[in-house]
Amino acid sequence: MENLIKGSSELNKMFAAMQRTGAGLRRDFGEVENLQQSLSGARDFVKKAAKRIEEAILQDLMLVRPMAGVLTPNYSKQGDGRDEFVLALSGAESFVRGNPLFAISLALRSNDETKIALIYSPIDDRLYYAEVGTGAFAFQAFHSIKINVSGQKEPRDLMIGLGSCDQSSQFPAISRRCTGCPALDLAWVASGKFDGFVSEPLDYAEICAGELMILEAGGEISMDAELIATNKRFTPNSL
Repeated sequence: MENLIKGSSELNKMFAAMQRTGAGLRRDFGEVENLQQSLSGARDFVKKAAKRIEEAILQDLMLVRPMAGVLTPNYSKQGDGRDEFVLALSGAESFVRGNPLFAISLALRSNDETKIALIYSPIDDRLYYAEVGTGAFAFQAFHSIKINVSGQKEPRDLMIGLGSCDQSSQFPAISRRCTGCPALDLAWVASGKFDGFVSEPLDYAEICAGELMILEAGGEISMDAELIATNKRFTPNSL
């Protein structure tokens, strides 16, 4: 198979699986938009669609590493103890409401280290990806560009993403946004669209890919009492 993006054949096979799944997601998204009269109906539809998405992409991924384990927010499978795919649909509630801010987050871990990370926004067909030791990139319209965290450090210049709009009062003096899609928030920190991201602790499946991406783009990330990702030029406690 000819590589579509810069990187290993495994990275490209994982992206191909995401593209196939993304095509189904775009069809489902059109259906969800027609279900907005009934949120309960939309939620039920999205729950079934998410299960179908997991099954489809994992079937493809098992061709990449047949003995790998699997970790998702709803499902886990023990593998050979060496390799593990980490998968999540981030921003599912946005999907329910017909909002395009959702993404597939996918990572491959080997020997407890994340080696490959992909965050794919299916509605605008944009991919963010990274491989350990090679940097982070964005891909759209058959073109890859290297991405880096921003250089902003002055409070008046900062824009941070928040995991919850309730956190806005923590940072009254700076620009903040709440997208509802943590995977994209982390990709946007890696690409300099956000200068940081602060959230309550999240399921590891949702942040695994973003963690490697931020590190490869020159930022830092930690998750203790809070999940904090920044461009290394400021700390949330100083704001």
